[in-house]
Amino acid sequence: MEAGAPAYETVMNPADWIRSYHDEFTAIRRDLHAHPELGFEEHRTARVVQERLAALGIEHHTGIGKTGIVAVIPGKRSESGRAVGLRGDMDALPMQEENDFAHKSRYEGRMHGCGHDGHTTMLLAAAKYLAATRNFDGTAYCIFQPGEEGYAGAKAMIADGLFDRFPASEVYALHNWPGLAPGRIGITPGPAMAAADRIEIAIDGKGGHGAHPHAACDPVLVAGHIITAAQSIVSRNVSPIDTAVVSLCAMHAGHPGAMSVIPAHAKLVGTVRTFRPATQDMIERRLTELVHSIAAAFGARATLQYERVYPATVNHDREAMFAADVAEALVGRDNVVRNLDPSMGAEDFSFMLQAKPGAFARLGQGGADGGCFLHNSTYDFNDAVIPLGAGYLAALAEAAMPLRS
Repeated sequence: MEAGAPAYETVMNPADWIRSYHDEFTAIRRDLHAHPELGFEEHRTARVVQERLAALGIEHHTGIGKTGIVAVIPGKRSESGRAVGLRGDMDALPMQEENDFAHKSRYEGRMHGCGHDGHTTMLLAAAKYLAATRNFDGTAYCIFQPGEEGYAGAKAMIADGLFDRFPASEVYALHNWPGLAPGRIGITPGPAMAAADRIEIAIDGKGGHGAHPHAACDPVLVAGHIITAAQSIVSRNVSPIDTAVVSLCAMHAGHPGAMSVIPAHAKLVGTVRTFRPATQDMIERRLTELVHSIAAAFGARATLQYERVYPATVNHDREAMFAADVAEALVGRDNVVRNLDPSMGAEDFSFMLQAKPGAFARLGQGGADGGCFLHNSTYDFNDAVIPLGAGYLAALAEAAMPLRS
């Protein structure tokens, strides 16, 4: 154990132990924030993780799912044969940061706008604690995952043999959540995050002069009708006690400088969010029907590309209850939200939960009322919650693999 570290027996929980190193991990987190990297390009981030793990004498394996890393931490005993995976994502977003503090992004068009810098840091802090105390019977796998933001890095790690090489019995993840106050932890049994699908609608009409629309087939008009009709799918096809979102978020047609040119083509891009596979299937079918029939009604042609990007993140009941119990022991019953509303956001941790039992929890960090929710250009991870988040991850491993006298 390092000089100056409190003895394990004298602390109430792992968060108290980790709090002694708060300044150290705050510096790491801010360094990562200043150097954001996109999915599967997290080379510097991975190097920082490797250097820290090496300095702690922790066995680790690199290049899993391209830039992913897995740290292997054995407990004081291994008789249980159990192993727990703790996952933290590493990648940033392709967005411009609009903060002015010293640790703002140094790169144009790249930003840690979702707090993955904090997640990586908390997992490093949990690894430090687990390696120093080893107060468990089994093996802890700290999974530093690349490419969560749309690249399916979890799927890539699994395809690269993640759970074959590191056979976790169960797996857990923690995401910061500005909608919860600092010091609170929320978890949702069953569906926690929605499935995320990408839709692209290509409309082919006939270009012409804006003063003679009867001689053209206007794809902009067709796009407008498709946009309106798409909103009827949820309101008139999805059960009121189910949940779904259809959002068309981008449109491209023509040129802003050509006021009198009817273009020949238009494109719509958007997303569909659902929890139930049956609802997902229905929306894909209805969108296909609407897109084709509306375009045909105007004499145009339209095609739909429907890509299922991430499945729904569905917590396993036993593991969700266990994770909530661990949170209660750490922060008290009043600070645990056991039925946190599911989010229509998506998470590729869903792939890990399809492969292994586990649960996805959310860590309060505050800030939502100030306009700084996730993916906001002025967002920043709240460093005050690093010890709690890291302590929670460590506590999950200890509680899942307790030492027996």
